[in-house]
Amino acid sequence: MTSQDDKLYSSVDYTLIRRLLVFVKPYRIPLFIVFVLTVIAAGMAPLRPYLTKLGIDSYIIQKDEQGLMMIIGVILTVLLIHAGLQYMTSIMLQRIGQKVLFNVRMEVFNHIQSLSLRNYDTTPVGRLVTRVTNDIEALNELFTSGVVTIFSDILLIAFIISFMLATSWEVTLVTIGVLPLLIIATVIFRKKVRVVYSETRRLIGKLNAFLNEYITGITTIQLYGQEQSRFNEFDDINTEHRNVQLKTITYYASFFPVVEFTSALALALILWYTSSHIFEGTMSLGMLIAFTQYAEMFFRPIRDLTEKYNTLQSAVAAAERIYDILDIPIPMQDQAEAKEMKGFKDEITFDHVSFGYVADKTVLHDISFTVEKGQMIALVGATGSGKSSIVNLLCRFYDPQSGSILIDGQDIKTFTKASLRSHIALVLQDVFLFSRSVADNISLGNPSISSDSIEKAADALGAGDFIRTLPEGFDTQMIERAGNLSVGQKQLISFCRALAYDPDILILDEATSSIDTETEQLINASLDTLMSNRTSIVIAHRLSTIQKADMIIVLHQGVIREMGTHQELLKHKGYYARLHALQFGELIQE
Repeated sequence: MTSQDDKLYSSVDYTLIRRLLVFVKPYRIPLFIVFVLTVIAAGMAPLRPYLTKLGIDSYIIQKDEQGLMMIIGVILTVLLIHAGLQYMTSIMLQRIGQKVLFNVRMEVFNHIQSLSLRNYDTTPVGRLVTRVTNDIEALNELFTSGVVTIFSDILLIAFIISFMLATSWEVTLVTIGVLPLLIIATVIFRKKVRVVYSETRRLIGKLNAFLNEYITGITTIQLYGQEQSRFNEFDDINTEHRNVQLKTITYYASFFPVVEFTSALALALILWYTSSHIFEGTMSLGMLIAFTQYAEMFFRPIRDLTEKYNTLQSAVAAAERIYDILDIPIPMQDQAEAKEMKGFKDEITFDHVSFGYVADKTVLHDISFTVEKGQMIALVGATGSGKSSIVNLLCRFYDPQSGSILIDGQDIKTFTKASLRSHIALVLQDVFLFSRSVADNISLGNPSISSDSIEKAADALGAGDFIRTLPEGFDTQMIERAGNLSVGQKQLISFCRALAYDPDILILDEATSSIDTETEQLINASLDTLMSNRTSIVIAHRLSTIQKADMIIVLHQGVIREMGTHQELLKHKGYYARLHALQFGELIQE
């Protein structure tokens, strides 16, 4: 992904444009109407110079006041109709564009939600945020005006040239004689600008990723006094972004005066050529004024086309990054024949499971064990021994490389992921609370969990008292990262969340490691309620919290070293007994 972010796009990839146009397909009928209106508007625009020539030569020179008033009325009518058509196309395009952007944004967000955790292990969050915000917004002008405006400008140029040739092919050749100069300037401009557009998008993603990471970790930065070093690093990225933007400004500041100069040169040539013929009586004054207007109209769409090309370039740079996300395969999609998991009746079985987060590094080696319904089992071992990996596999955040995980004799791959996870509640050490109310953080917006259920869950765990002391009780809004709560209070709310969902399988992943002794005693007093009639899997470094477990599985370097109850393992005087001795200062008697 990083390599994709860092590459530059040397040309417009029209395959990507076609892929983007798929999002326009649902709006093809209103878009067709817009194209029809655009054709009519483009055809009407060159009428004004022609009617002006007709008014001057046929009525002003002939002193025909009645005819002049008639032609003025026709010109005004044409202008009003043309303005009305432009208004209608603009409104319709903006509406279509916003609907398309809405669909693209929802598609990207939905895909991001469906990605496996493996993708989040390697992709900075800031880059994902950039895809959903900045990159999709970069498509705005493409969908709201880009494609149609390009079509309109090409049509307008064709109509203008047709009217000019019909009026005078000699003056037409004089007018377009300056085009080689403009073409050379445009080629140079496009070559320069398309590089800085890609650089700009890359640097915006880099800025967002940096800000997300270091604002999230601001406590660590301040604690270790690294504000200046982070400031210097941000200054380097920001300076690079500013310099690229200044290059863009320089290129635009150089190019558009060239366009204006070319337009002025064309007008000068028209004046020079037509004035000599007017003096000779071979051309009319109306033709001079008409071609002056034609020249002005002719260079405007050419300048717009150059800008729209850059719009395409910017959109392609953004679309490339968006499709970098959309093209990431979802490896653990539900099988076509996947069924709903209706409930949990008998047992969970890990059958010779091996797993690694990367292909060449296995973290679990041939793991086999069975958990009976209603049992509490504990996973014990040093950091990195594979405890959390077992939980990740059971929740199907990842799939094992070999072996299988069964619930009631059925491979969990045969269940839909949503139905499987609906029977599991996972409480992590690092609790994440959203910037919502306490009640919303407990129910996670699930409409099937009523306010009464939320309060009952909180009261059952002894959290109701402290929640009601908050300014607005259960309706108290959490600030970002729940900074208005202590670590223990956040953990209590996560326990309430698990209980409110009333799962068949409860997983506690070192859920009490960050809690003070008083809060831990409060939670321990409610654990019997929380685990009642549930299968519980507990990961804990504090061995005091798992002594009542029906089975303790001791892991070491991804291998099951021992299994048994607390007393059985102590009598065995093996790895678990040594861990127990280290924590409680006991000596193992040989």
